[in-house]
Amino acid sequence: MQLSLTIDGKKYVVDVEVIEGEEVRMPAELPTSTIQAGQPVTAPPPRPQPAAPAADGLPDEKVCRSPIAGIVQRVNVQPGQKLQVNDLLVVLEAMKMETNITAHTAGTVKSILATVGEAVKSGQPLIEFE
Repeated sequence: MQLSLTIDGKKYVVDVEVIEGEEVRMPAELPTSTIQAGQPVTAPPPRPQPAAPAADGLPDEKVCRSPIAGIVQRVNVQPGQKLQVNDLLVVLEAMKMETNITAHTAGTVKSILATVGEAVKSGQPLIEFE
């Protein structure tokens, strides 16, 4: 396949190899711009993508998730407890190192979703907030 580009008024034809079996899509609207020699070129900002809902159905604002896979060593909160940002919630152990998990938001503990000694996966909910 050949693409035609114009840079600084000079036309370039580029050969592009398309691998059989792979889908090739061209954007519906290709932006056009003029680039002057010696001028910096910046990429357009990425388009925001809607957040995919979590498989467990809990919104990220209302839950603290494990950032790593590990074993729950301590749970430092109880249901009904009021929290401030950065309060210690859970301590995980992974590869003989302890990781402190802190609150990312102020609020109240609704429920504890992990128990001491439980192996948790990365992204697994640990604490739910009201």
